[in-house]
Amino acid sequence: MSRPISLIVIHCSASANGRQQGSRIQSAAAVIDGWHVQRGFQRQSAARAAFNPDLAAIGYHFVLDTDGSKHTGRAIAEVGAHVQGFNSQSIGICLVGTSRFTRAQWDALHSLVKALKAQYPAARVVGHRDLSPDKNGDGTVEPAEWLKTCPGFNVADWLQAGMKPLPANLQA
Repeated sequence: MSRPISLIVIHCSASANGRQQGSRIQSAAAVIDGWHVQRGFQRQSAARAAFNPDLAAIGYHFVLDTDGSKHTGRAIAEVGAHVQGFNSQSIGICLVGTSRFTRAQWDALHSLVKALKAQYPAARVVGHRDLSPDKNGDGTVEPAEWLKTCPGFNVADWLQAGMKPLPANLQA
């Protein structure tokens, strides 16, 4: 099963910057899955049986923890639950943290986005906040129009910088 992908959407977990979510016992994706269970998210049973059956609700396709480890959530063929109105055509990537990310996370994000763009060359890479409605109709989604600040950096600036870490958003 495949689906058309037109967006690669970058998110943040709205958790403490620099604080690893995963452990030897539980991956970062499993931790976020628990949060999504509490929020009432739910994966379809067939999709869950086919991929990551221990994750009942996670909305993202990938989670990048502070050590740079990449964890899968939903299969790419499975519709996500990460950006209302755009889930059917998007892949969701979540960086653990809010606005400052480790070099390992930036490197993992670069690698993952590069691989996804190779697979889906027409897909636009955006931040969650970039998909907020343009309330004043001027063609630009401005900070006052954001429904969320996620992720805590400007994805367009990151892309323009060659997918290198943005100094203001680099966790020491």
